[in-house]
Amino acid sequence: MSLINALLVVLGLYVYLALYRQVTVRGSGAVAFGEKQLGFPEAITAGLIVAWFALNMLAVAKVEHAVFQTRDLLLTGGFSIAVVSGLTTLLKLRGFSVLSLGGFSRLSFGRILSTAAVLLFAAYPLLFVADAISRWLLGEGSDRQQIVEMFTGSQTLQQRVLIIVLAVTIAPFVEEFIFRFFLYGVLKRYLGRGPGLILNALLFGAVHVHLPSLGPLFVLGGCFTLAYEWSGSILVPMTMHALFNFLSLSALAFPSLLPQ
Repeated sequence: MSLINALLVVLGLYVYLALYRQVTVRGSGAVAFGEKQLGFPEAITAGLIVAWFALNMLAVAKVEHAVFQTRDLLLTGGFSIAVVSGLTTLLKLRGFSVLSLGGFSRLSFGRILSTAAVLLFAAYPLLFVADAISRWLLGEGSDRQQIVEMFTGSQTLQQRVLIIVLAVTIAPFVEEFIFRFFLYGVLKRYLGRGPGLILNALLFGAVHVHLPSLGPLFVLGGCFTLAYEWSGSILVPMTMHALFNFLSLSALAFPSLLPQ
């Protein structure tokens, strides 16, 4: 099993290094905003979003134990959709085509699903390594991510269904649109592909406000970004994200069948 695990890790590294090499060779890469470049308004908006994330992280860090109600979940989902709508409006007013930029019609459904499944499979060994390193450095710990606490601590079937719907549909769409499509686009425009990818992945891991998961989420964010760059469609990392959340919640819902 150790040999198989090592081979899977090597395979995962090979896949994502190959993706990075291919998007680097392309020059501008698959994620392009056409001849018109993102400018000052998008940079200011990105800065405001990052500042909002920072305030949220500080607020959450001060709360020892939060109790979430169904209303909180609905408000979170509604606010997230409002943020995406605001970003879409900004880009449209600036003359960008969101559908074209995000590659929403670039690939067929079957191609999106198969690509997402293969790339997520290749990412899992890297996530396990990052998780093992985090556990070695920080210890096992007893605290869990908020979404895990919410799911395992939910009192009603309605809450669990709502969490699953948000985690598998709304969260992947919103997070990938904000992090990979918009924030990464701005970071790449001003800092370049490599620094933009690293900073975007760090921010993605940090906003979850869970130190033991920072390493795995950093790796996951990097994999999502490379999947976007290589495929040219934001739907690929969105699908990867949805599959990842679905498998994670399945492991929580059926602990006797799937490893934690």
